[in-house]
Amino acid sequence: MRQLTLDITAEKPQTLDTFVVGQNQEALQFLQRLIAPSTTSITAPGDRFVYLWGEAGSGKSHVLHALASSAGARLIRGNQYNGDVFNFSLKVSGYLIDDCDKLSATDQIEAFSLFNQIREHGGWLVTSGELPPSELSVREDLRTRLCWGLIYQLQGLSDEEKIAALTHAAQVRGLHLSGGVLPYLITHFRRDMRSLSAMLDELDRYSLETQRPITLPLLRSLLQLESEDNKSL
Repeated sequence: MRQLTLDITAEKPQTLDTFVVGQNQEALQFLQRLIAPSTTSITAPGDRFVYLWGEAGSGKSHVLHALASSAGARLIRGNQYNGDVFNFSLKVSGYLIDDCDKLSATDQIEAFSLFNQIREHGGWLVTSGELPPSELSVREDLRTRLCWGLIYQLQGLSDEEKIAALTHAAQVRGLHLSGGVLPYLITHFRRDMRSLSAMLDELDRYSLETQRPITLPLLRSLLQLESEDNKSL
């Protein structure tokens, strides 16, 4: 049996340029201004704190990873909090806390302290969670800090926006997709853009391997292989 090379969890460079904006133009534009070198001179203190929230697949982690590539930024991710990652440093221009709703009790204290130090000494902080701050199960003092600055809800893409983004990605790669492939894919596969983009890559490889065009039958065959591989794990 052919083993799929599909790897949704593989780390790939994530940039603001590859983020499909959809209805999130205002948030993206502000974040781009936030990380600009002139931030400290043009941004009010309260605007140096941003909280992003939205359902899984809305792009929160993509945005934070993209911001982490900016000069001097430090990313603190998921359940990987450890050591001195919360320690404030004048050498770090900005901080990013992904999935702050998963902070342990100890790390909530550390995050609270980091908020205070950034406010006093400068820099910026972008945090994220699946719920708005008022609904998070965190310390009250940390919840207050998460409400200090701007709060944006990231909106997931509609099916039409996903199809448009995938169509553009296919055109950039020189792929010809027959009608019906993308509508079928987004209704029969994982719906986040990272997974869908990875499957588009796999479709390209499978098409070359089998010497068959990318049609609905080819997609169904690939999805069946993926289902069989998952069952064998």
